[in-house]
Amino acid sequence: MQTLVGLFRNNIRQYGMILALLLITILFQILTDGILLKSLNITNLILQNSYILVLAIGMLLVIITGNIDLSVGSVAAFVGAVSAIMMVDMKMAFFPALLISILIGAFVGAWQGFWVAYVKIPSFIVTLAGMLLFRGLTMIVLKGQSIAPFPATFQKISSGFLPDFPGASKLHILTLVLGIVLSAVFIWKEWKTRSTQKSYNFDVLPGGLFAAKLAAIVIIINVFTYVLATYEGIPNILILLFVLVVIYTFVMNRTVMGRHIYALGGSEKAAKLSGVKTKHVTFWVFVNMGVLAALSGLVFAARLNAATPKAGVNFELDAIAACFIGGASATGGIGTVIGAIIGGLVMGVMNNGMSLVGLGIDWQQGIKGLVLLLAVGFDIYNKSKTA
Repeated sequence: MQTLVGLFRNNIRQYGMILALLLITILFQILTDGILLKSLNITNLILQNSYILVLAIGMLLVIITGNIDLSVGSVAAFVGAVSAIMMVDMKMAFFPALLISILIGAFVGAWQGFWVAYVKIPSFIVTLAGMLLFRGLTMIVLKGQSIAPFPATFQKISSGFLPDFPGASKLHILTLVLGIVLSAVFIWKEWKTRSTQKSYNFDVLPGGLFAAKLAAIVIIINVFTYVLATYEGIPNILILLFVLVVIYTFVMNRTVMGRHIYALGGSEKAAKLSGVKTKHVTFWVFVNMGVLAALSGLVFAARLNAATPKAGVNFELDAIAACFIGGASATGGIGTVIGAIIGGLVMGVMNNGMSLVGLGIDWQQGIKGLVLLLAVGFDIYNKSKTA
């Protein structure tokens, strides 16, 4: 028990949000009479929150560096509008239009990153200007009207599912197989990490707790994939999210660039004295944010099957909230990709659960605001205790 308590205290940011997500899920599962965790609703949860989770990954890197990006919703709307013009009006093929859209996002990120990193204008001002600029450009490009429908191939980004094996039964067999494979990879990775830590005489979990942790996560993975298998299987967008999480977790934990991002957020002066090219890091973090904002805009447009002038409204607020609820520090230097995803899921489950129980949008907004305030207050309280 003492080991468990110590483990929780040392990882309170990570485990606290996981516990919060679990409790919120159980609460709304009870209040909705079991509807929340039905296969159809879980699939809808993934589809409804996918574009916010994509944004949250990029926003996390921006927040870790001590900056903020208020323009991502407008950039997502602008890229969605441009992609609609290319694919619907100009009949451009899917892949070239996708590539051009991503390049536009990168250019937008480079534009804003230049003003923040090299001209030293605060990111709040630069991205606030960007929010207004690209919202206006979206309305100009669309001329105040929606453009639809997108080609079926493009729609499958958000509405498609992985195909199953030929002659499969009602259960989606490929989804079950992928769950088993993912479980095996997870066990192997955790075992390898534990062996490496022991070889360097690092503290590791006792054998019993380690086995319990593996068993719990493997059960969650396979129950999750089984629930998805009872409907249509794994959505295409879930594969995209999984790839993004793996890539960005690796970058932030195992690469020089990731260490430089954390160092910049911890102390810009100290990072600069240590040889970190702080301007260069800030610039590329904003380029990355532009790329992910473009990707989010494409995902949202594919789900809506239309480009609209009102697309992306409040996306930036949801992405920022997901990062802070997931344990990112308001002062920079702290945060994880997994934490941002968990924060986004907390927001998504709350939105979905409150809608299912019939709470109006006014109550939903108020409750989400309180949750965000409590999350940031929790961060400040922890810092004051460790100071």
